[in-house]
Amino acid sequence: MLLEIYNKFELTLARGEGVYLYDDKNREFLDFSSGIGVCALGYNHKFFNQALKKQIDKLLHTSNLYFNEEALKAAKNLAKASQLFRVFFTNSGTESVEGAMKVAKKYAFNKGIKNPSFIAFKNSFHGRTLGALSLTANEKYKKPFKPLISGIKFATFNDLESVKKLLNEKTCAIVLESVQGEGGINPATPEFYKALRKLCDERDILLISDEIQCGMGRSGKFFAYEHSGILPDVLTSAKALGNGVSVGAFAVSEKVAQNSLKAGDHGSTYGGNPLACAAVNAVFEIYAKEKILSKVAKLTPYLEKTLDELISEFDFCGERRGLGFMQGLSLNHKIKVADVLKKCRENHLLLLSCSKNDLRFLPPLIIEKEHIDVMAEKLRAVLKGF
Repeated sequence: MLLEIYNKFELTLARGEGVYLYDDKNREFLDFSSGIGVCALGYNHKFFNQALKKQIDKLLHTSNLYFNEEALKAAKNLAKASQLFRVFFTNSGTESVEGAMKVAKKYAFNKGIKNPSFIAFKNSFHGRTLGALSLTANEKYKKPFKPLISGIKFATFNDLESVKKLLNEKTCAIVLESVQGEGGINPATPEFYKALRKLCDERDILLISDEIQCGMGRSGKFFAYEHSGILPDVLTSAKALGNGVSVGAFAVSEKVAQNSLKAGDHGSTYGGNPLACAAVNAVFEIYAKEKILSKVAKLTPYLEKTLDELISEFDFCGERRGLGFMQGLSLNHKIKVADVLKKCRENHLLLLSCSKNDLRFLPPLIIEKEHIDVMAEKLRAVLKGF
């Protein structure tokens, strides 16, 4: 029996094909949630499956006491995509955030800073472990688990002055989601991101970009910070990085690599194992072959236009916010998002929620125009019932 931590929907999924999922009764569901942003290549992708099967017959695990070919190749792929220098593989997004926090603390320690502090942002979500939870703004998630890591302050997203007011000599890093997810689909503006980069450079503070949900092509570029023309000092990645295989990573700049974690400072028994890294390498190869980034960039205006048409049609729909294939649509207080999602499932459409009352759209990156049309048709039919 599973521990009852998730409020699961009354739906048992059995298999997937492309952008569709099928339950144990073989009913078909159009998936615009992609396993909470994980299954970027959809389901049952033949090349991806074959890459995993091939690796299973070769090698599953070695530990990090040895090199393995897949991990070396995956590190090169991620370093090239992120334009950063060194990579450490984890098993999940929250572990990647934990690692990034240790990077920042060790960087500060090497400068002689005792009890370093972080600046994060209101409406942020960075994970459920104690360190990542400390960076997460929502008090509901944190209250039962206090005391958490001290010295973390929360600024207002896209408000530089609010950040400056919190800076002091103990600040070791500024941490932000390039596009906020759980707290509402809020992209960092290019002006804000550039100003943060400048601020961090001036004070020798690390800029940590959490791209766990918004990264790996969901914005139309590998990482959403690219839209702002900046590079972070530390990147956290997971979710679509393995397309359903559990893998995460953090990557660091050359400056940080030379002045932070050293042998013995961090570790992971399973992180970077050959199977997970074979999945990462298959993802990068498929992205290149199928031109995933350009497809997302090309189709994003149509997705935005379709959602905007729904907003104009229904007066209880508010604004749309997002970047690429990560979009949010707010509902006013008269309509409960949970009720909308239930009706969507009944109409064989899978969506997500975020913030207090928003619909969240995280489709697989392989969707076509026709899938957006079907989504809109199904969602429109649901909204007409309210």
